[in-house]
Amino acid sequence: MPTGVALRDVRQQLFDAAERVLLRDGANGLTSRAVTAEAGVAKGVLHRHFEDFDAFLAELVRDRIARLEGQADALRGSAGTGDVAGNLTGALIDLFDSVAVAIVGLVIFRDELRARLRQARPAPGVPVLTDAAAVIAAYLNEEGELGRIAADADVDALALSLIGAGHMLFAGREGVPPEPEDVGKVVNAVIADVVQRRLL
Repeated sequence: MPTGVALRDVRQQLFDAAERVLLRDGANGLTSRAVTAEAGVAKGVLHRHFEDFDAFLAELVRDRIARLEGQADALRGSAGTGDVAGNLTGALIDLFDSVAVAIVGLVIFRDELRARLRQARPAPGVPVLTDAAAVIAAYLNEEGELGRIAADADVDALALSLIGAGHMLFAGREGVPPEPEDVGKVVNAVIADVVQRRLL
């Protein structure tokens, strides 16, 4: 590896490689050797930048969570426009891309990784999924303030329902996502009551 390469560049190179390995070989195939080989760097590079492999994986998950911020901004920006079910359907499709689904599986698969993530931010639930639920809840709060869903809607419960259903729809599909219409049916079923009560 050339000298003078910025740490951020090396980290991103390793993260990108880890995502490719995870998609191709699954959580069992994700090892430090597989990541460095995929990245085309010396074996010691990962351990020069991270305490150990679980520390690397924890940063990989945090990097994925940080990407949710852009999605959250876009979704909140859509409040008051289009149709609530359509906005939520698009959000779930964006949130549950193949890498996100694989990373959720990784977090569930590795106990040590979950423990590290919870040390930094103790919270119940599965990291990434709980963060995605917060994105959906923030959007639903905006729609509630705009009067597009019932004012008494339990947005946290709705968000958990949508994320849980979304994960079930997208997980285990070998990279072939569900049809948008199928996602939309689930979204409509979850939010039907709060939309109908808003109209009464």
